[in-house]
Amino acid sequence: MFEVVSNEILAENLHKMVLVAPRIAKARKAGQFVMVRLAQGEERIPLTIGDADPAAGTITLFIQAIGASTRKIVSTPVGGFIRDVAGPLGKETHITNWGRVVCVGGGVGTAVLFPLVKALAEAGNEITTIIGGRSERYVILADELGALSKNLLITTEDGSLGYKGFVTGPLSEMIADPARAPQAVFAVGPVPMMKAVANLTREPGIETIVSLNPIMIDGTGMCGGCRVQVGSETKFACVDGPEFDAHLVDFDGLSDRLTSYRKEEAARHAAEGCKLAKEVAK
Repeated sequence: MFEVVSNEILAENLHKMVLVAPRIAKARKAGQFVMVRLAQGEERIPLTIGDADPAAGTITLFIQAIGASTRKIVSTPVGGFIRDVAGPLGKETHITNWGRVVCVGGGVGTAVLFPLVKALAEAGNEITTIIGGRSERYVILADELGALSKNLLITTEDGSLGYKGFVTGPLSEMIADPARAPQAVFAVGPVPMMKAVANLTREPGIETIVSLNPIMIDGTGMCGGCRVQVGSETKFACVDGPEFDAHLVDFDGLSDRLTSYRKEEAARHAAEGCKLAKEVAK
């Protein structure tokens, strides 16, 4: 059992949760994740390890509560317990000193980006971080990422904060400027955003890494649920990733697979809503 020692709401449906998990805190590397199951019989959920404190024996998870299972997990109060937290899983991020690096985060992907920016900064890279959201209320971790970056650029679709538009706007301007063009780009967020970033960096030949979050069941490569086409090979995000060369990923195929259980999830949402309504009515 893993005790919840902090549960903070960062934005609508987005929680920052700190758990006591000393062995994972000691072993984790940037880019790795854990499989979380709230209780016996519940769904397993893959979550990136946002940060860790080996001295305190804690790990930090950023959880977007968009499904029935994630909504239950974030409802666990401080002092409560989560039954299973397995990890660290997946390959760690390849960190080196590229020089100028741009890190791009969209929506909740910004949270996944945090440990990558931290590790890249520690390796001496000059980092520009570009984060975006639909509006100001969906922009997260700006202060934390700004402290690790030489430049922090914010975009919102409605213009309520920073540049109006998408994260690809500032990235495109940087690529076009030889004095600012990056040697490497990391991108985490919605599949269309990562695809757009890959399309921008492909022609100039900028090394680009994306972190994928496909459907995942066991996190050990046994179920095959997280398979993704990378170049001419089928890869499994849980054991071969979750990070891959963005120029080789089949983003269209990944998008199709992510919609596989949409009807079932909607039905479960409805069932959970009815159950909650009955409990309130008692």
